[in-house]
Amino acid sequence: MVKVNNVTLSFGKRVLFDEVNLTFNKGNCYGVIGANGAGKSTFLKILSGEIEPNKGSVEISPGLRMAVLNQNHFEFDESTVLNSVLMGHSKMWETMQEKDSIYMKPDFSEEDGIKAGELEADFGEMGGYTAESDAAALLSGLDVPESYHQSLMKELPGAMKVRVLLAQALFGNPDVLILDEPTNDLNVETVGWLENVLADYENIVIVVSHDRHFLDAVCTHVADVDRQKIKIYTGNYSFWYESSQLMARQLTDKNKKTEEKRQALLEFIARFSANASKSKQATSRKKALEKLTIEEIEPSNRRYPGIIYKQQREVGNQILNVESLAKKAEDGRQLFSKVNFTVNKGDKIAMVSHDHLALTSFLEIINGAAKADRGKYEWGTTVTYAYLPNDNSAFFVDKDLNLMDWLRQFVPPHVTDVDEPFLRGFLGKMLFSGDEVMKKISVLSGGEKVRCMISRMMLQDPNVVILDEPTNHLDLESIQAFNESMINFRGIVLVTSHDHTFMQTVANRIIELTPNGIIDRLMSFDEYLENERVKQIREELHGNERYEAA
Repeated sequence: MVKVNNVTLSFGKRVLFDEVNLTFNKGNCYGVIGANGAGKSTFLKILSGEIEPNKGSVEISPGLRMAVLNQNHFEFDESTVLNSVLMGHSKMWETMQEKDSIYMKPDFSEEDGIKAGELEADFGEMGGYTAESDAAALLSGLDVPESYHQSLMKELPGAMKVRVLLAQALFGNPDVLILDEPTNDLNVETVGWLENVLADYENIVIVVSHDRHFLDAVCTHVADVDRQKIKIYTGNYSFWYESSQLMARQLTDKNKKTEEKRQALLEFIARFSANASKSKQATSRKKALEKLTIEEIEPSNRRYPGIIYKQQREVGNQILNVESLAKKAEDGRQLFSKVNFTVNKGDKIAMVSHDHLALTSFLEIINGAAKADRGKYEWGTTVTYAYLPNDNSAFFVDKDLNLMDWLRQFVPPHVTDVDEPFLRGFLGKMLFSGDEVMKKISVLSGGEKVRCMISRMMLQDPNVVILDEPTNHLDLESIQAFNESMINFRGIVLVTSHDHTFMQTVANRIIELTPNGIIDRLMSFDEYLENERVKQIREELHGNERYEAA
């Protein structure tokens, strides 16, 4: 058990947490959610002891071992990959080092023998004799090739280091596992592996993630950071979101009788409980929901952006035709070739590839921001497209502009009545209100810049929306709103994203770019990932390369 007692933390006049009281119990996985800047990562640092609160304490039951996903990617640069994982169980590692140093002594005494025997016993009880094979299994599950296991950490690419540090945190089955954004830099298969590991985890897991699919797959509870408080709710992220939205609607419905509202909530809980019985974490989640009472469901205090795309006109029959498009990277590797497809009315296309540079390059080409090595593409005359690039730095060059003037420069020709209320309306939909619209773009965070870009896109009244990693830098509220807007959008969508839920709920067609052609299927993202015929074709086109979905 982990208990948080009256924890208060402030930085100057800014109060982040005010007398927070929580209990985390064994067998549960807690997803910590909250707006950007609410203090999610800071809270994890308080739990781990990295940050001392101004007031209050964190109590961990005696004998429990805590492991934390290390955010310092350089701390273990001089250690081998395998040893870095073993260091995750510090007591075991120290015991191993001590007993090995005794055996190395040239004047090994009887007393040394007794001490070594005691250390061997302790080492065995901690699982030391299978430690290396257990560590290797974790690395393999996280797609760290065996050829890397004896390499120094400093020799690994950045994304591979993240996987090793994740294996380090998982190693030895810690009693309390704290993970901050563990799915970063993982491909869809490896995220699935981690979901399965955590779904079966019998100890305490506390995790921060912007990946809703991941939170839904692993969490039994949600810890909501809001207005200087943290409250724990039963259920995964989707249950928390839908139940809080339902409760908010119930509170505003003056005509519905109390008993009718109660029955609607009971039916909602029953439906989710039934779905939970089919999930990876079936037993623990179903039990948690069965214990839930209506009184525990509360409306959320969150503010969600209003992302609404209106088409100035509907697309005609000719939308986008791509013929024999090909592109190589600067290092000479083939990103994609033989790209041939036609976009049809009603298409919402998820673009995937084992190499994200291929996706970004393709989207830049069809937006006129880059040139293909071969082939051509043609947009229909009725198309008005809005593009959200992965890198938006080119749109924020003039640092002296305020948000109002920044947005004003992107007003399309067909809009004639451009006054302050008009611009404030678009910025307000993305939660820039009051004096915020006058702040300089030079002080914007990554998430605020993306929200500005979304305002810019809404201005254009597009009938085609092109999105390259649209959820990057956004908080869960903005991701949820963006996702729902794309589900409801009546135009064409081309999207690539690491957000599994976004891809699954929006797309009705999947196009995978490979160095040797494309795979094009009318199906959902999950169906595509599970389709055996697609897997065969992918192996033929990729050879021995491992697949990483967008």
